[in-house]
Amino acid sequence: MKLELSDEQKNAKAEFRAFADAEIIPDANDCEQKEYTPLKLIKQLAQRGYLGAILPKAFGGSGMDMITFGHLNEEIGRGCSSLRSLLTVHNMVSQVIWKWGNKSQKDYWLPKLSSGEIIAAFALSEPSVGSDAKSVETTATISGDCYVLNGQKKWITYGQIADIFLVFAQCDGKPAAFLVAKNSPGLEIKPIFGMLGVKASMLAELHLNNCEIPQSNLVGKLGFGFSYVAASALDYGRYSVAWGCVGIAQACLEACLKYTNERQQFGVYLKEHQLIRQMITEMITNLKAARLLCYQAGYFKDIGNSNSFSETAIAKYFAAKVAAKIATDAVQIHGGNGCSSDYSVARYWRDAKIMEIIEGSTQIQQITIADYGYQEYLPKLEKLYVS
Repeated sequence: MKLELSDEQKNAKAEFRAFADAEIIPDANDCEQKEYTPLKLIKQLAQRGYLGAILPKAFGGSGMDMITFGHLNEEIGRGCSSLRSLLTVHNMVSQVIWKWGNKSQKDYWLPKLSSGEIIAAFALSEPSVGSDAKSVETTATISGDCYVLNGQKKWITYGQIADIFLVFAQCDGKPAAFLVAKNSPGLEIKPIFGMLGVKASMLAELHLNNCEIPQSNLVGKLGFGFSYVAASALDYGRYSVAWGCVGIAQACLEACLKYTNERQQFGVYLKEHQLIRQMITEMITNLKAARLLCYQAGYFKDIGNSNSFSETAIAKYFAAKVAAKIATDAVQIHGGNGCSSDYSVARYWRDAKIMEIIEGSTQIQQITIADYGYQEYLPKLEKLYVS
């Protein structure tokens, strides 16, 4: 893998960083306190082509390579994890339609998703179902030329403002994915407030009470819902979150470098204390390691390597752990100020904790990665020992 970025990738990263510095960071703490993302900010994402980042240009997308898309998530995540989560779920739904949708669905939905004319949300989790996605309790039954959905979805990112939801349900015992418009009869949307982190991501509950949708809104085939549709979406989601974790870690490092260069204790700047320098050293090293794992995952996606799924799981697992550790140390370095809403490190800490849970918890990633290890390395070891 070539580690050097192309000029185009470097320029894109600089553009993303400048956008985050100018438009996102100044109001990020205020957005968190209000638990709200200004619509004008979402429109700016759309106008810059970020909502259609990885869709083909034929559908109005930007056609970004995965490394560039990673940089986009890092820089937006450095500014505000809530806003980055919109990139995650919106592009997850877009990717599902592009990969599994029929021609009519692609032609109708993808240009609208690319332009930001409509906002999409991913509706898999339920009150009693999180990591065990195959056990969703929402049901779909055929009635005439419609599907009728019943159930409840929870923790739906940007569910308060989404125009279309990708909803997963059981239909005659077969998992399936459906597109459900916000104005569908029988759909009720309830806002969720008071979360620990990513507080501006405008979470919602979906109540589906005999919710009717056209049969044409089935994405893929019956039985494809989890093993194919959800799995491919979550893979892109983990990749986005992994880079977002790198963004959180980068924000923490920059905040600590600035703070320790200005704050004095015992007659010297904090940066002169050996234990502070040790913490900064660990931050830098772990951050670089997390970023390299994300590069590896992105590179494998770009070249179509069969290990892409596992590499993404590894990147998400490590980057989430690193972000949580670095954010904890950032709060510690800032002392009492780190516990105040006047300093962003408190927000980084809250958001980093969420990253260890969403798109597959740390424990689920451990199971996935261990399975990969046994499948990838054990046969080679057995062959070596036998020979």
